[in-house]
Amino acid sequence: MARSKDEKSSKKKKKKSDGRFKQMWQVFKMTRRYDPNAQWFMALGFILPVLAALVFVLVFPPGNGFAIGMWIVAGVMGGLLIALIILGRRAERAAYSQIEGQPGAVGAILRSPLRKGWRGSEMPVSVNPKTQDAIYRAVGRGGVVLISEGPKGRMNRMVEDERRKVQRVLPNVPVTTMNVGPDDNAVPLHKIVGKLAKIKPVLTKAEVLAVSNRLTSLSDKGLPIPKGVDPFKVKAQRPR
Repeated sequence: MARSKDEKSSKKKKKKSDGRFKQMWQVFKMTRRYDPNAQWFMALGFILPVLAALVFVLVFPPGNGFAIGMWIVAGVMGGLLIALIILGRRAERAAYSQIEGQPGAVGAILRSPLRKGWRGSEMPVSVNPKTQDAIYRAVGRGGVVLISEGPKGRMNRMVEDERRKVQRVLPNVPVTTMNVGPDDNAVPLHKIVGKLAKIKPVLTKAEVLAVSNRLTSLSDKGLPIPKGVDPFKVKAQRPR
């Protein structure tokens, strides 16, 4: 019985490892298809640590074969780690390139987990049904960020209207705007998360929760935005 259980567990582990390798291979093929240079960056990221380990062994010989082997193994492991990190970054960019320019692309980015506690929603807060231009909102320690999706010149009025709505209900919270569109100075889709992470934090985690709850409740109910409401006086909802 014990042996059969061990065999079953070993088979499950083998299937999991095989599944992970297959998934990584599929990610690599997809990335290489949209970004042919990714494989060369990965190769460079793998070779450099290995060469560094070999140079160290030649210049500063440890004196025994075991230490030399450990340095080479460390170089190979470091190279594999760097290659996987490069694959992840390039795969993310390749995935973004497939949806860039399509309506709702910003929402797809905000739906994924964001850095440094930022909260976003895949549903826009304002949409122009004729042009499909949209405004998305993210809330974090840097305040409120309005991300417009469309040509900047056509989005200015929508963005200003949305900014005024937010500032009426959250007068003490900074509002930042960001544009993703065809303009030369627009923010590329794959840089949205990084741009959000670089915004200087001004709110505490409790204040972020209060601001997010306030904006969400107003959006859900479709109520007119009241004047003079201070989000820092609004108690955050207790987790159930």
